[in-house]
Amino acid sequence: MTQALLKEQRNENILLSLKKLGFASRSQLQKLHSLGGERNANRILKELSVYLCSFRDNENIYYLNKEGRERVGSQKALKKTQQARHFLMRNDLYIALGCPASWKNEIKLEIPGAVSVVADALFMKDGSYFIIEIDHLQKMSANREKVKKYRRFLDLNAFDKPPVFVWVTTTEYRRKQLTALFEGMNVRVYLASEFK
Repeated sequence: MTQALLKEQRNENILLSLKKLGFASRSQLQKLHSLGGERNANRILKELSVYLCSFRDNENIYYLNKEGRERVGSQKALKKTQQARHFLMRNDLYIALGCPASWKNEIKLEIPGAVSVVADALFMKDGSYFIIEIDHLQKMSANREKVKKYRRFLDLNAFDKPPVFVWVTTTEYRRKQLTALFEGMNVRVYLASEFK
């Protein structure tokens, strides 16, 4: 493959990552696409600026603009928002778990007439579902409600094998609260700072 084709493929892959992840930081894109050092990563992302919007939050955070969405066939328009940190926390976990191929964001789980919940992400590994929840600015009452819904899924035998719940939160106090809420369930609760 020629150098120009390799560069074009790398650029396409970066845009496809942003289609999948929504928002991504420079360092996340650097890890995902082996962009080398910070200066090199910044240079590559600057070359892609015709397809990208960005803003600063400790480092540059990128997302697709109209041209970028058109190039990769994305329907989802994003705007700079507080919600971006939620996406970044989810991306850190995605990268830490080795970028599972079956990973899907914002998945609705439902047993019609009984229970419904939207998981922040979900993937399968060794025949088990891994259900991802990111607790960035969520009220603890909302977390309690979500855990109740997940318990209902288990009570109704909605899964062949009990799923693994992976929760990412921001403080040790919240980690303890979440761990207690999930008593008797297969849960892993991480602090966002563990992935930095």
